[in-house]
Amino acid sequence: MAILAGSEVEQKARLAHEASRKLASTSTGVKNAALVEMADALLSESKSLSVANKIDVAKAREKGISDSMIDRLTLDDKRIEGMAEGLRIIAALPDPIGEVISGWQRPNGLKIRKVRVPLGVIGIIYESRPNVTADAAGLCLKAGNACVLRGGTDAINSNKAIADVLMQAAANAGVPEGAIQLIETTDRTAANELMRMDKYVDALVPRGGVSLARAVAENATVPVIFDGGGLCHTFVERTADLKMAEEIAFNAKAQRCSVCNAMETLLVDEPVAARFIPAICDRLVAAGVEIRGCEKTMAIYPNTVPATDEDWDTEYLAMILSIRVVSGIDEAIEHITEHGTRHSEAIVTADYNAAKMFQEEVDAACVYVNASTRFTDGYEFGFGAEIGISNQKLHARGPMGLHEITTYKYVIDGNGQIRS
Repeated sequence: MAILAGSEVEQKARLAHEASRKLASTSTGVKNAALVEMADALLSESKSLSVANKIDVAKAREKGISDSMIDRLTLDDKRIEGMAEGLRIIAALPDPIGEVISGWQRPNGLKIRKVRVPLGVIGIIYESRPNVTADAAGLCLKAGNACVLRGGTDAINSNKAIADVLMQAAANAGVPEGAIQLIETTDRTAANELMRMDKYVDALVPRGGVSLARAVAENATVPVIFDGGGLCHTFVERTADLKMAEEIAFNAKAQRCSVCNAMETLLVDEPVAARFIPAICDRLVAAGVEIRGCEKTMAIYPNTVPATDEDWDTEYLAMILSIRVVSGIDEAIEHITEHGTRHSEAIVTADYNAAKMFQEEVDAACVYVNASTRFTDGYEFGFGAEIGISNQKLHARGPMGLHEITTYKYVIDGNGQIRS
């Protein structure tokens, strides 16, 4: 490989750009073989990945990072197996590249086809979730995109170990050299530089908190697909099966609280509040959840911390839950409209009209009836993994799988036509 001038970010973005041209025409067979080999390599190198991850976790604990963030950082055998399984699922999915989305013939004889093609080079800036390294690399590869990955400092050893395994396995299978790049410097300026690398990078996906989103919005010259915050709600409507509602609410909050699809606010219809709130709160408190509530919630469940105006707008990513009693579905939707982040919202109800109204009027990427918001996930949607979860309305919305990281071009065939 030639020695390149420039910073690490520029060098790796340039290498990815060069690889993207070859990767765009790489066969489905080669890409699938690479994904399977990458999955096998993750499993065969699981011990070395665990060793690298334990170094990151130990350093994070020394820095006093919260338990919920430690959870996001930790790689155990189950999560390594999950990364490998995600790659296998991606390999088994249809290849979107080359798909003819539509086609037609004009009166002058021109034949026009709209064909799906890769975006080119995708930059991903993410925080302390090392599994994103495998998810992003796998999805980008299958969709014909090269990728430039910039993970969080807290996960640097884990990310290096994962990326090394993936790059070697992909190269062994015939993927163009340079298609997977990891920025190894932990200097914060590297992220800002990647945001401005529009000469080589075609799209940027930031996966992190409010501060990262703000920095990207203020600095990026590369087109951005935002992975948005997840202030998710569950509304227990008056006709709900309360046992079902309890199971859904408990799962949405306590199964894994540190992720963007976890419930942060529980809305309870007033006619069932006195029956439902004590049961769900007892169970959540026993699991270690702190309850913050409105005045009506506090009257029903005295061991409640008073909720502030700020609580209704806070994505805790921790074992904290806000509860508000509402007068009905209209007030529930009003609350979600004012405080939600258009990520994932759920209603538990036995009323068809209430379910229909909720799904039609709630503006979010994913709207659930009688199910936990925890299902908003590329793996759970059958995508194998996700590049991120977008709460935007343009280009991509919800879990972003293969199709969401492609674009299209028009391919036109003629036989000598000229415009008069």
